[in-house]
Amino acid sequence: MISDSNKKLAQWAMDFALKNGCQAARVNLYSGSNTTFELRDAKMDKLQQASESGLSLSLYVDGRYGNYSTNRLEKKELESFIKNGIDSTRYLAKDEARVLPDASRYYKGGMPDLQLYDSKMANINPDEKVALAVAAANEVMGKDSRIISVDSSYNDGEQFGYRLASNGFEGETKQSWCSLSTGVSIKGEGEARPSDGWWDSSLYFDKLIKTGIGQTALTRVLRKLGQQKIKSGKYTMVVDPVNASRLISPMMSALNGGALQQRNSFLMNKLGEKVGSEKFTLMDEPHLMQASGARYFDGEGIATQRRPIYENGVLKTYFIDTYNAKKMGVEPTISGASILVLQPGNKNLEQLIAGLNNAILVTGFNGGNSNSSTGDFSFGIEGFLIENGKLTTPLSEMNVTGNMITLWNSFVEAGNDPRLSSSWRIPSLVFEGVDFSGL
Repeated sequence: MISDSNKKLAQWAMDFALKNGCQAARVNLYSGSNTTFELRDAKMDKLQQASESGLSLSLYVDGRYGNYSTNRLEKKELESFIKNGIDSTRYLAKDEARVLPDASRYYKGGMPDLQLYDSKMANINPDEKVALAVAAANEVMGKDSRIISVDSSYNDGEQFGYRLASNGFEGETKQSWCSLSTGVSIKGEGEARPSDGWWDSSLYFDKLIKTGIGQTALTRVLRKLGQQKIKSGKYTMVVDPVNASRLISPMMSALNGGALQQRNSFLMNKLGEKVGSEKFTLMDEPHLMQASGARYFDGEGIATQRRPIYENGVLKTYFIDTYNAKKMGVEPTISGASILVLQPGNKNLEQLIAGLNNAILVTGFNGGNSNSSTGDFSFGIEGFLIENGKLTTPLSEMNVTGNMITLWNSFVEAGNDPRLSSSWRIPSLVFEGVDFSGL
């Protein structure tokens, strides 16, 4: 937690900076800890425990800007640290776009607690955490003669923050998290060594799924046996909810203020235009209770709000922070999305598959890239051929290619199965007429 004495220290640091040559300042005080238990074949392989605390200071001096961090939180040391930072900033080039946000855009408080912190987690016995990782591994160990290795891990942590800005912002955050995962490698045909895994994560320990993680990982890897290529061509593409975010990511990166300011976005000057199908509606939902990614303000202190990003295929917003807005001469929005929610359909993955023939289910992306300027992409994939509503041939060493705008215009259906533990709640996705390269 951030103590009251450290909050007073943060206020003092900001005041000291303003009295010694800064025209404006921003302070970020942070502390946190995390624990990791990693097992190999149900035996302890790595134990890591870490904690950190520190202060970062953004200084605005005579039209110049500098950002400095320290973990030494004694007043006497901070005095010299701040003075040296101010002196160093004066050597930097002027950048008139570096200013604090308009104070009217700050989060003013008064909203209910988002319930992102589990106060019980810090009191959980380490033996219980290790036991979860061991149990996950034991769900796999000895279950198949082709198993080469089993990795399992338990992770948790907590993070606290306190932010101040000299033109009136004050905000505090706290969050906890935990996760349990298993990875399995098996001997395949010839030199093939398929691997796969499964995991769950949660902000609250009691809500973490603690059984079935290893069994799911084993099921996922065994179904990869016999992977091969099939004939190149156009197929209906289904992407499972574990991997669907890979296709959202380029559509979000292209909206970033830095990319727009550098004219390195295939969605430049597309605001208000249709860039996807009618089925494509993506929202930013920052105020969901007990949800990873939920927040009332961003890193600048700007108040978050529910907003459409893509609505029935129409681009509705860019994510432009104060700095890039000044550089571009436009109105700022916010630095980035909080929780992405793609409008779901009414079928789960199995039901989507049942209605398809001559389609490909993508269960993994292996390398590749998407061109940020053009939207052209090429990804390696693995997955399964779908014939008459059934998964048949396991696939690997194939590529899917195309253009992001073309792809999202071919989007025809979403599932009802997003992973709610993620801040990107993207369900299974179905696209028609997608180019695959194989044999």
